[in-house]
Amino acid sequence: MQSTMFLDIADADKSRAQSGKRYSEFLRVPAMSAGIYVLAAGATDTQSPHHEDEIYYVVRGQGRMRAGSEDQAVGEGGIIFVAAGVEHRFYEIAEDLMLLVFFAPAESS
Repeated sequence: MQSTMFLDIADADKSRAQSGKRYSEFLRVPAMSAGIYVLAAGATDTQSPHHEDEIYYVVRGQGRMRAGSEDQAVGEGGIIFVAAGVEHRFYEIAEDLMLLVFFAPAESS
């Protein structure tokens, strides 16, 4: 198991973009996993509730997020916690959203 990782977000996003996917995992250890999630302006977020607790960090962009009964504008620098099993999604994405996503424990497949 890797004990240390140094990563540039631009490199991680380049790898994600080359995969053609919205989400690309860059770290997986038993206690957590992490990745980059990108939603283009106007995109529809189709994710389902996860089995793990989750933290989003908004690197850039603007939109809204609904999580359970909560609804709020999100933007650069925002941090969002979503408990396991809670229905959530981003919407009204006005500017491309780039999010760092952390799952604990590691996201199940």
